[in-house]
Amino acid sequence: MQAAERDPHAPALTAGARTWSYAELAELVRRAAGGLVHQSVARGDRVAVWLDKRVETVALCFAAAQAGAVFVPINPLLKPQQVAHILRDSGAVVLLTTPERVALLDAQWGTLPALRQLLLTGAEVPQGRPAGAPPVVPWAELVESPMPALHRVIDSDATAILYTSGSTGAPKGVVLSHRNMVVGACSVAGYLDNCPADSLLAVLPLSFDAGFSQLTTAFRAGARVVLLNHLLPRDVLQAMERERITGLTAVPPLYQQLAQSEWPHAVGGHLRYFASTGGRMPPQTLAALRRLAPRARPFLMYGLTEAFRSTYLPPEEVDRRPQSIGRAIPDAQVLVLREDGSECGVDEPGELVHCGPLVAQGYWGDAEKTAERFRPLPAGLSGRAAGLQVPTLPELAVFSGDTVRRDAAGFLYFVGRRDEMIKTSGYRVSPHEVEAVVQASGLVGECAAFGVDDAALGQTIHVAVTVPVPVPGDPAAARSLDTAALLNWCRSQLPAYMVPASFSVQTEALPRNPNGKIDRKLLSSQAGSQSDPSHDHAKAAASGSDLSASASSAASGLI
Repeated sequence: MQAAERDPHAPALTAGARTWSYAELAELVRRAAGGLVHQSVARGDRVAVWLDKRVETVALCFAAAQAGAVFVPINPLLKPQQVAHILRDSGAVVLLTTPERVALLDAQWGTLPALRQLLLTGAEVPQGRPAGAPPVVPWAELVESPMPALHRVIDSDATAILYTSGSTGAPKGVVLSHRNMVVGACSVAGYLDNCPADSLLAVLPLSFDAGFSQLTTAFRAGARVVLLNHLLPRDVLQAMERERITGLTAVPPLYQQLAQSEWPHAVGGHLRYFASTGGRMPPQTLAALRRLAPRARPFLMYGLTEAFRSTYLPPEEVDRRPQSIGRAIPDAQVLVLREDGSECGVDEPGELVHCGPLVAQGYWGDAEKTAERFRPLPAGLSGRAAGLQVPTLPELAVFSGDTVRRDAAGFLYFVGRRDEMIKTSGYRVSPHEVEAVVQASGLVGECAAFGVDDAALGQTIHVAVTVPVPVPGDPAAARSLDTAALLNWCRSQLPAYMVPASFSVQTEALPRNPNGKIDRKLLSSQAGSQSDPSHDHAKAAASGSDLSASASSAASGLI
């Protein structure tokens, strides 16, 4: 409510043709929070939202936080079975969705014993509900409920569970506190210099930490958020022009599509910054974006849901250190540790470990995985006074599973994920390093490297690539991909054990997971079920390589 108190008439949220002021949005959140408590939602109960980006989605998430409950945003792209898993795993007692979406869950009600209330957009209760389905309350009725006293909320209370796609198995629910949310919003809004004059375009799913961050950082700064459910890159560009967007945060695959599109001239005049998260930004894409929007400052960010955001590369360092993921964001400490818990030396690869108030509370309902990832810092590394180093007050850190190195100036460089590293010919190969070389060839649109099991080598390196899209104004109707030239390029740039064994060429965009990242697991499974002898010479070269070188307020208060 802080932004509403500062400037109640300032625009807060645009969805479609309507814009809500901070006062209007705060009142809607207040009434929805009262409606939840009126529906017997208790402190700590989970409230799920399965909607696209719209005002009800935003209002109910912040209302749950204000009411002392825990909101669970579910990606609208997920299928009913995946949605049911999240509802079941979180123990959600309330679900907000549309009449059309709720019908898709009719076969799942018997598996969701905790779910006792459905909230549906619109004013009408659908007829012909199946047996066992929870009772329905229309959204319009919820926000007109009597206003009971809300539950007490403190900063260490859980406020959200964000489900990550994960590298293996079912999605895991990361539990975030009010403190995590507020400190994260202050940190990101600070280094992005967000202010009330900003208009931020929300293109990422709100179930994604970086997607929800567009709301919290904007509300912390008193800026406006524009919600966009886009289908094509041109939808994003048209919204940027129409709404005079000053800040855009997206994942590299979307930026690659935008970089290959024709931009309205006006966009470059008001775009103040663009920020990338969720993977490495290809240098060619970054260069193209800077040509299209020369006045916009690029922020390259790295983060993980378990710690919200860890590092960013300031715009002034992009040209000097284009491969770096930057240094720790404000209010965070990032360490690079060996397996024995000691700190790595300069340029020595080690595990990225994140400490500070952005560290999440753990994984919902999974003590074993929580203990694996969230661990006390080794002795001597904590910044606490010696008198507080007692067993009952450990300082927990997130052990990311990502391998990085730190240069002499303190800048970090991503090496790879442990669960993505390709093990071939006795070597551990980062797919990101292979992708960087493939991208640098200038012969492909986008690419993703991954390992496929091989009896002789352990794994072989495969790369899925797309045919380059013609640049705007190029008279060529299409471009072909010269895989022989691409293989020769890789041979000239990589040691033999890192040369891809094969390429799979796709004419359409590579598949994405629900958060918009390239789906390596799907690509890997597809490649593993096929055989491609076309590049056995690359496999032979690899097998012949030398193996001997082997805050104190609630999150809802941001509005």
